[in-house]
Amino acid sequence: MDNSLAKQLPLRLRQGAKTATRAQFAALCWRMKNDKLQICLVTSRTRKRWILPKGWPMNKQTPASAAAREAYEEAGLRGEVQDICLGVFSYAKPAKLRNAAIITLVYPMHVTRIHSNWPEKSQRRRKWFDQKKAAKKLAEPALREIVAGFHPRVLGR
Repeated sequence: MDNSLAKQLPLRLRQGAKTATRAQFAALCWRMKNDKLQICLVTSRTRKRWILPKGWPMNKQTPASAAAREAYEEAGLRGEVQDICLGVFSYAKPAKLRNAAIITLVYPMHVTRIHSNWPEKSQRRRKWFDQKKAAKKLAEPALREIVAGFHPRVLGR
């Protein structure tokens, strides 16, 4: 792996810096089980669709560390997150953000710990899928491609 890549720095957010286009960070949570790659998905709070854990930027955290925090809060997962953006997808967030366009960057997290209790357990389901099935469960075509094309080799594993 090329170590000459620039490391991500923590973000400094301006107060009230909301625009028509917003950014989120997602964690592609993965593990190997019986030599097979598995991806963890969670359900969204309202529509109960299968998604990756994701959330808004957090002050003084890198995008990857913000994604890892969301993986814990939404799915009860901890692990080794890498500052490598696997890809970007977009979607429209309805109603409360006035149909704002959301650009989501996806970061890989090798899951090393699965908690039985986590902050949003009562609001979401967590489930492990093989890679092909995980990709099919996702609504956004670009996200399906990111998940379907992922392999730990891209991380030097």
